[in-house]
Amino acid sequence: MTTTQHIDYIIIGQGLAGSAVAIQLLKRNKRILVVDQPSKNTSSRIAAGLFNPITGKKMVKTWLADKLFPCLYTHYLQVEALSGKKFFHPMPLYRPFLSIEEQNEWMARSAEADFAPYIENIFTQSQFSYMNDHFGGLLLKQSGYVDTTSYINAVRSLIQRNAVFLMEDAAESNISLGQSGIRYKNYEADRIIFCNGVHATGSFDWLPVRPLKGETIRIETSQTDELIINRGVYIVPSGTRGEWRVGATYNFHDDSPGVTGQSRVELVEKMKQLVNFPFNIVEQEWGMRPTTPDRRPLLGRHPELKAVFSFNGLGTKGVSLAPYFSEVLIDSIENEQPLNKVVDIERYKSLYWSSPK
Repeated sequence: MTTTQHIDYIIIGQGLAGSAVAIQLLKRNKRILVVDQPSKNTSSRIAAGLFNPITGKKMVKTWLADKLFPCLYTHYLQVEALSGKKFFHPMPLYRPFLSIEEQNEWMARSAEADFAPYIENIFTQSQFSYMNDHFGGLLLKQSGYVDTTSYINAVRSLIQRNAVFLMEDAAESNISLGQSGIRYKNYEADRIIFCNGVHATGSFDWLPVRPLKGETIRIETSQTDELIINRGVYIVPSGTRGEWRVGATYNFHDDSPGVTGQSRVELVEKMKQLVNFPFNIVEQEWGMRPTTPDRRPLLGRHPELKAVFSFNGLGTKGVSLAPYFSEVLIDSIENEQPLNKVVDIERYKSLYWSSPK
């Protein structure tokens, strides 16, 4: 006879979202079950894990950077300390200028209170012989990368040590959702949080999670600088001496599995616009990112099931968003506090009521 085990939370999915939620709950001494079937083509597994306070073609400060980045540092350093594993790599990020005008613009911006905490230096002439930075560039601090595969594996080890981890697909037939309780196989829980990215189904299949395919390449080169280069593409050290990751492409119109020659050419061409050192391509990878129409995460309670929650839609900035918003979500659940409407899934509740039940 199978014995029913009572726990506090079930987490479905252990990418960046599920990992951060698991850590938040373990820190609160909650009894948790995490269900996940690892796939090498999730965005968490192929991502370079870049975090950067100044982003986009227009080089603006990342949304909520002043809240996200302190939380980001605290979270990853804590997980490193708990797990004894190294995966968090703060390092400077260099963005070459394209013109004298851009150079002058950033000289002025550097004195602004919004930007000053994130600027290490501004160069008005070339700094690197292997880089096409004829007009100098912007050197940023509070940037770096997370080795996402090592991070997720470290969190998994912590879960296995302190809670329950089931390595399997969370089939809907195994999940029973009630108004006051949840059941997964022989586990009963007070609450369940779905963190399953582009594979969101069932209770949250009405949310507008859009898969965004991305491809990256790994290269080998004699360059060994501990520096991230970012302009058009990112070029990030991978942790293995002389190996870098270059990415990423953005393709909303291709949801087919596998890498493409077109993306490989695109990445190589953009890389050659940035650097002039010789390199060999050793691998090409692809994955699907869970994005949303408004580029904001999807947090919150199901419209009808009070014990059922979503944490999804982290998109291309999951490394930066997951630590802060996992804490926001768990604090909201535990203390019955309303979420900010910008991220609350209630903003899409009309889609739920109009969807087939």
